[in-house]
Amino acid sequence: MAWTLEADHVADLARGAAVLGTGGGGDPHIGALLATQALATHGPVTVVGVDEVPDDARVVMVAMMGAPTVMVEKLPSLEEVVTPVRAVEPFLDGPVTHIACAEVGGVNSTIPIAAAAALGLPLVDCDAMGRAFPELQMVLPTLSGASATPLAFADDKGNSGVLTTVDNHWAERIARVACVEMGCSFMISLFPQSGARLRETMVAGSLSQAAAVGRSITAARAAKEDPVARVVEELRGRELFAGKVVDVERATTTGFARGRARVEGDAGTLRLSFQNEHLLAELGDEVLATTPDLIMVLEHDSGEPITTEGLRYGQRVRVIAAPSDERWHTREALAMVGPRYFGYDLEPHRFDGALEVAS
Repeated sequence: MAWTLEADHVADLARGAAVLGTGGGGDPHIGALLATQALATHGPVTVVGVDEVPDDARVVMVAMMGAPTVMVEKLPSLEEVVTPVRAVEPFLDGPVTHIACAEVGGVNSTIPIAAAAALGLPLVDCDAMGRAFPELQMVLPTLSGASATPLAFADDKGNSGVLTTVDNHWAERIARVACVEMGCSFMISLFPQSGARLRETMVAGSLSQAAAVGRSITAARAAKEDPVARVVEELRGRELFAGKVVDVERATTTGFARGRARVEGDAGTLRLSFQNEHLLAELGDEVLATTPDLIMVLEHDSGEPITTEGLRYGQRVRVIAAPSDERWHTREALAMVGPRYFGYDLEPHRFDGALEVAS
C-alpha cells in the first residue's frame, strides 16, 4: 500500500536504516539532512510497494558510492544527487518513472528520498540487499542476471559520465577507479529495471522496515525501556556481546573504509572486522557471526546505531546480529558476499537465534 513520506518521518527512517546498514552506508545524520532539505523544498514523496509498480515502469537505484568516512567532510548537494538520473535517461527507453534504494543502509536509504523529492517521482519500498554491502555488484539483482549498467555517476565538481560494461564486476572495478579519482565518493544511478523485473530481484518492504526499527528505538526511549532489546525483537535477531570499545584500527584505502575493532566485556574480547560494513564478529576462537548475516553495533543505553567510521575508543556498545535475506545463503551468493570473498579463511557462520547473549 502506498504511503506518504514527509520530513518528520526521516529521523526514524534514517536511524533504522543505520541499524540495518551493519555499520556502513555513511553517516545517517548527513543523509537525513539531505532528505529533509529535499522534502522541505519539493514536498513529500509517495512511497509505493513493489506490487504497485507497473510492469513497464523504468526504475533506477540512486546511491552514494565510496568510503563513508569521506562524506563527513564532503557533503553532497541535491544537484549532485539528481545529475546521474538525468544522465542515464538517454540510454533507456524513456524517462525514469520510479526511484529505488540500492541498499537499506545509512545515507543510501535517504539519498533516494532526496532524489525522488527533487525529481517529483515515486519511491519504491524496497532495496537490493536488505542490508548494506561495500561493492556495487553485491546485490540480489546480480544473482538474477540484471545488469548494473548503464550506470551514471556525478561528483561535487560537476564531472559526470555513463558506463556500460560487460558484467557487474567490471562495473564495480571501473566505477571504483573513477570514484577514487573523483574524491573517494560520488553519486550514482544504476541497475535500471522494469517494474516486472523489480518484483523478482528486490527485497520488498525495506523502507517500511527501516522506519519500524527507528520508531522502535524512539518508542523504547520514551517509555524508558531497553531500545536494544526492542531492535533485537523487531529484527528477529539476538544480542552477541556487550562491552567497551578498547581499540579501533581504520584506514580509507581504494575507496573503502577498512579496519578492525576490539570490544572488551565480562566474557572476553570481541573482535569486529569491517570493510565499510561489519563482516565478522569473533570471540576468542569462536565465530559468532559473519557476512552475509547482519552484524550491528548499537550504543549500550540509547540504542543509537554506530557506523564503522563512528566507532571510538571508550564507547560502551552492544553488538547484535540478525538473519539476512535467505537468498544470500545460496552458493552463488556466498561466492560474492561470503567471508572468503573478503579474504577471511573461514566458512560463513549461519545465523543462530538460539545462542545465549555474551556480556
